[in-house]
Amino acid sequence: MEPGRNFSAGKVRIGAGAPLFLIAGPCVIESEAHAGFMAEELQKITSDLGVGLIFKASYDKANRSSVASYRGPGLEDGLRILAGIKKRTGLAVLTDVHEAAHVAPAAQVCDVLQIPAFLCRQTDLLVAAGSSGRVVNIKKGQFLSPGDIVHAAEKVASTGNDKIILTERGTSFGYQNLVVDMRSFPIMRKLGYPVVFDVTHSVQLPGGAGNSSGGQPEFIEPLARAGTAAGVDGIFLEVHDNPAKALSDGTNALALDRLRPLLEKILKLAALVREWDAPR
Repeated sequence: MEPGRNFSAGKVRIGAGAPLFLIAGPCVIESEAHAGFMAEELQKITSDLGVGLIFKASYDKANRSSVASYRGPGLEDGLRILAGIKKRTGLAVLTDVHEAAHVAPAAQVCDVLQIPAFLCRQTDLLVAAGSSGRVVNIKKGQFLSPGDIVHAAEKVASTGNDKIILTERGTSFGYQNLVVDMRSFPIMRKLGYPVVFDVTHSVQLPGGAGNSSGGQPEFIEPLARAGTAAGVDGIFLEVHDNPAKALSDGTNALALDRLRPLLEKILKLAALVREWDAPR
């Protein structure tokens, strides 16, 4: 792995020399009870396996396919729910921000602010996120080459904040399909920032279910193994206890009962990769 930055989000170490970490949670906050349940279940699994966890759930999904799709509880209630989860569990928390005006209140609660892929070129949003001082996770747009994400990182870094994560989430391949170019991981690592692989969004079929996105969750495991073997710093998984009933992205989510066996496999790969790459 290329040398790079090392920083923390809550208790989770990220970057050069750090173990593989996990960003996981439901796509959107469906209810206070459900978000709390998911956070606690994910914490049990990752604590047992010794994996650093950043809990992910969005207060608003502003880029749903249909105007009729569920978006979330909104900024105020969503941040209240995330603050409660953080206080109760001690977990670091992450949420999407879609508008520069949302950055300041979100930064009061969240350890990591995530820039959605469709917004990764929005200068005002990136600068606002950087100015918050929080860790900024930039999703690489489906329309960008891996090298071009450097411009988004530079916008955040221009604020003096270099706590930046770059996340691969697949590249558009014709209509309603995404592919993952494994070359993107070493290319993005050479930019000097930790790299995360968003596996579950990479198996999404955008708009593939008519008024919502479809997905191919059967490819989550092979892609997670491949990305881990390629040396990513972290894995991103949207996880749900009942994907068929999820209010957003259920078609590409990992079922909760499949998380532990998947982590057990990829942690072995991650240990080997770090052993191979350790200075000798």
